[in-house]
Amino acid sequence: MSVGGFTLVSVISPADATRAPDGYGRGPLARLALADSKPARLELAGLEPAGLEPAGLEPAGLEPAGLEPAGLEPTDVELAEIEFAVVDLETTGWSPEAAAITEIGAVLVRGGRRQGEFASLVNSGMAVPPSIEDLTGITDRMLASAPRVASVLPGLLTFARGRVLVAHNAPFDLGFLRAACDDCGLAWPGFTVLDTVMLARQVMDPDEVPDCKLGTLAGFFGARTAPSHRALADARATADVLGWLVRRLAHRGVRTLSELSAWPEVLTSSPA
Repeated sequence: MSVGGFTLVSVISPADATRAPDGYGRGPLARLALADSKPARLELAGLEPAGLEPAGLEPAGLEPAGLEPAGLEPTDVELAEIEFAVVDLETTGWSPEAAAITEIGAVLVRGGRRQGEFASLVNSGMAVPPSIEDLTGITDRMLASAPRVASVLPGLLTFARGRVLVAHNAPFDLGFLRAACDDCGLAWPGFTVLDTVMLARQVMDPDEVPDCKLGTLAGFFGARTAPSHRALADARATADVLGWLVRRLAHRGVRTLSELSAWPEVLTSSPA
């Protein structure tokens, strides 16, 4: 269903806390399940949920000034002015060759402020293994009426178009997204990709945190949303962590995408 140019999608997210509790971490899939994760409400993709200020929201298809539609070349645009599409996935396993996506969440961020969201459960056509069900709280019953990935991916790609794609442990998420595009016959548009794991390893002091897992970083920075092995919650947590990491970059004199490209393990290209 389309409303005002946005797609109405089913959002299933935990009843997450607004601040990160102590002691939660991030596992092999880069998340830690909360036992009380529950289905939430329907939301308009690209619109702020209740309680968040919709500052300067643009429809997902509009491109921010100064950036190319995809495969962005590093530019002198200030990081504070760049629009980041922060993405997180839930899956039935660890490898795109043997598993599939069950949930997609994405948050549009500019200047440290959330400006839009995209989220949907995905019917992968595969049974959810018991270990993954325990980890995420996502069940076969929840996915039975969810759209197939071919119906969800175009909306995500439009949402992220013209923006720097961000993920925590980006190779994992990109591997699944590219594999899903191949399976659906969709062209991968190409993106400049920022990996917050690799960025954190550059700017965090060893005596501050024991590791750079999402849960560890979210707890250290006091993220507004706790990671919970649900895609939208984890994307929100990653967006908050990104904001703090960008502040640290500024203190080091790194303020533009071009300057950040000096760390190729942090900023990479995912070509079409």
